[in-house]
Amino acid sequence: MSSSLTRIGILISGRGSNAMAILRAVEEGRLPGCEIAVVISNIAGAAGIEAARAAGVPAVALESKGRPRAEHERAVTALLEKFRVDLVCLAGYMRLLSPEFTQRWSGRMLNIHPSLLPAFPGLHAQRQALEYGAQVTGCSVHFVDEVMDGGVLILQRTCAILPDDTEDTLSARVLHEEHIAYVEAIARVVSGEYEVVGRRYLKQGAGHRD
Repeated sequence: MSSSLTRIGILISGRGSNAMAILRAVEEGRLPGCEIAVVISNIAGAAGIEAARAAGVPAVALESKGRPRAEHERAVTALLEKFRVDLVCLAGYMRLLSPEFTQRWSGRMLNIHPSLLPAFPGLHAQRQALEYGAQVTGCSVHFVDEVMDGGVLILQRTCAILPDDTEDTLSARVLHEEHIAYVEAIARVVSGEYEVVGRRYLKQGAGHRD
């Protein structure tokens, strides 16, 4: 990131558990040089909005229902710019973003998905994994581009699928890994000590073969 203090804007649609995990990491000094600038929800009644406000973080609901996507995204962008956001983190944000929006924040917008991408993109990833008979799943943090769940991977964490797992039990264990993965991925990106070669995220100094 360009500035010495990285201001993070978090987009949510629900309970905001990953948003709160990021906030805790900032408060505990595990993301030095970072602060949460604003939490934005596209759903007015999202529990994560109240959780953010209770933690003293600016939080705004920009209802997307019944609004043209372009109009809603302009409002989101205006709010992110108002709060001088450097890095956008999608945390359970259940909206498909336009190419214009993803290009506007290219290289500065992250998402977390509850599977080992490219396996099981989209909704109900744990259900997909169970129905497929996968033995291992996990979570992925990636840069956001115009392809849903298709951006360059920054970090993945794995989680074994147990014989008696249900969608709920598996989701809970994957969520635990998400909270760890997202914070580590943010730290990696904020450090600036990486390069993207093709589709590969590489730490600087690690070297690569052509």
